[in-house]
Amino acid sequence: MVSGKTVLETGSQTVTLVQDSARPGAYLVRIGGTDQSYVDLADPLRLEFDYVQRIADVIDEVAPDGERIRVVHVGGAALTLPRYVTATRPSSAQIVLEPDEELTRWVREHLPLPRQSGIKVRAVDGQTGIGAMRDGFADLVIVDAFDGARVPAELTTVEFLSDVRRVVGATGAVVINVTDSGGLAYSRRVLAGVAEVFTHVVYGAEPATLKGRRFGNVIISGSDAALPEAALIRRGAGSMFPYRLLTGGQLRRFVGSALPFTSADAEPSPDPVTGGAHFG
Repeated sequence: MVSGKTVLETGSQTVTLVQDSARPGAYLVRIGGTDQSYVDLADPLRLEFDYVQRIADVIDEVAPDGERIRVVHVGGAALTLPRYVTATRPSSAQIVLEPDEELTRWVREHLPLPRQSGIKVRAVDGQTGIGAMRDGFADLVIVDAFDGARVPAELTTVEFLSDVRRVVGATGAVVINVTDSGGLAYSRRVLAGVAEVFTHVVYGAEPATLKGRRFGNVIISGSDAALPEAALIRRGAGSMFPYRLLTGGQLRRFVGSALPFTSADAEPSPDPVTGGAHFG
């Protein structure tokens, strides 16, 4: 546990853990100057960042509260969403793919996981970790990984997404958090890849991000099984910072002629601009 502020130097990054003065037991994790994660140890259901709540919406709609699910998290940081799944679905099995062992040790020391959490952290990158999993291993894969402030290029390729599809099988789903701005060219290409691999796809962002006015988080979900589109639209519209979701024909028009990223031309997400989004 910490009081005030604690700093970790890991690789080329500085990680800062800042206590929330308004909520005992709540902490903000800042990596390289970017607010990446928020954890409330007393209330793991409290999700401070709106985009994290949008990912939780997908979890809650594809798996009833209390139901055991198998989740793979690509990207660990402070383990906010794994803690949420443990609190809402206590018997669930979760694997976190987080290559930064030092960061994981630091987080577990200062922000300890509950006993028998069912959360296992593997010190491996997302591409390698997903590639080693058996067919149909997971009900849900959550891709929320950043190298600094950018999504690693290899986590958005059609090859990687095809591997994710193999891991979730015909009934599972993937949820991907990326960041984008301006004309949204980057997330359109990620979306094109998800749409090529999965039958059903949903794309969500704040209206200002969709209009190219603000750098922000984009949440893309995909599955071969029908996604709960109407419920996700209601949840997004009713949030404090409403998310607009694109589905069906509207989504296809939005993708337009965008081509999926491949291993031959993949690139990381755009550099954040001043006042950019939260990550992690």
